[in-house]
Amino acid sequence: MAELDPAEQIKELSSTLESIEAVLDLDAKRTEIEQLREQSADPELWSDQENAQKVTRRLSFLESEITRVEGIRSRIDDIGVLFELAAAEDDAETLAEARRELEALRKDVSELEVRTLLSGPYDEREALVSINAQAGGVDAADWTQMLQRMYLRWAERHGYPTEIYETSYAEEAGIKSTTFVVKAPYAYGLLRGEHGTHRLVRISPFDNQSRRQTSFAGVDVVPVVEQSDHIEIDESELRIDVYRSSGPGGQGVNTTDSAVRITHLPTGIVVSCQNERSQLQNRATAMSVLQAKLLERKRQEEEAELAALRGESAGAWGTQMRNYVLHPYQSVKDVRTGVETGNTSAVLDGEIDEFIDAEIRWLRSRERDQQQAAG
Repeated sequence: MAELDPAEQIKELSSTLESIEAVLDLDAKRTEIEQLREQSADPELWSDQENAQKVTRRLSFLESEITRVEGIRSRIDDIGVLFELAAAEDDAETLAEARRELEALRKDVSELEVRTLLSGPYDEREALVSINAQAGGVDAADWTQMLQRMYLRWAERHGYPTEIYETSYAEEAGIKSTTFVVKAPYAYGLLRGEHGTHRLVRISPFDNQSRRQTSFAGVDVVPVVEQSDHIEIDESELRIDVYRSSGPGGQGVNTTDSAVRITHLPTGIVVSCQNERSQLQNRATAMSVLQAKLLERKRQEEEAELAALRGESAGAWGTQMRNYVLHPYQSVKDVRTGVETGNTSAVLDGEIDEFIDAEIRWLRSRERDQQQAAG
């Protein structure tokens, strides 16, 4: 199939960007930016630190989103001139530069298009991520810590603030579990496809015979609760334990029993927090984590009920969702979307946007098919 003329490709990209701009409703975002700027200029805002941080994060997000769209629009307007210049001067080097920029623009527009698919009821929320070691012993604990680093590096690459609420260290190496929050608008919408079992195959660094080991870790992603959410929790259904926070190898972090573990007896959900110095603060944070997990459970139950009414199976799309193979070859492959790369070190260093974008498209397509079947 013959390649489209550059002018046609530029026209196509421009048209796609117009559709994206319409869906994102940039005028509404500019209006919201002005309102948020007024709020952030009010000295009284900082009397409520949590709300002030929420306002400034939202403002920063909207400003960067507008800048991103306007930057792509400007590049699309400029690239035609670059192709004309290359043709006028018969300059192979300028032509090659123009083609590279066109390819980069195509990628950037595609990534921006994914943002328009984040339209779920909780997609705009911040994300609460929990990772738990599963089968594989010490290798699974090490793998859990590798995954924690991967997500924290991904957030860092995007400038998303994170806060670790709890880390339970394993005896020999790695961690048994961890919970952290990604404090950015749409973090839940971006990360919800990461929910499921992540499988690692490698030569175990903990095996003195250097045998190949398969280990598993489970990733759970839920939206952070907001004041508008109604989650009733009966205090009599909670078991609350306090204990001393610990670091690697059992070393005490705090000298007092300030860490808090809450067990929700009806569901068996267990949450912990140890990042704060105060037991009261840890308890408040642990309760917010519990509320988030109960909110997600409620959403899943409602989804299962609707599926049953439609005569569908309500099986979770979680379970095993990605394989990371470091031996005998290098590969990371998503089981559902088929996205694959041999650059395992980049993935483990947080370069997972290609997987995340494909997951968003896959989930949206799946939801669309369900809606059509219901209709």
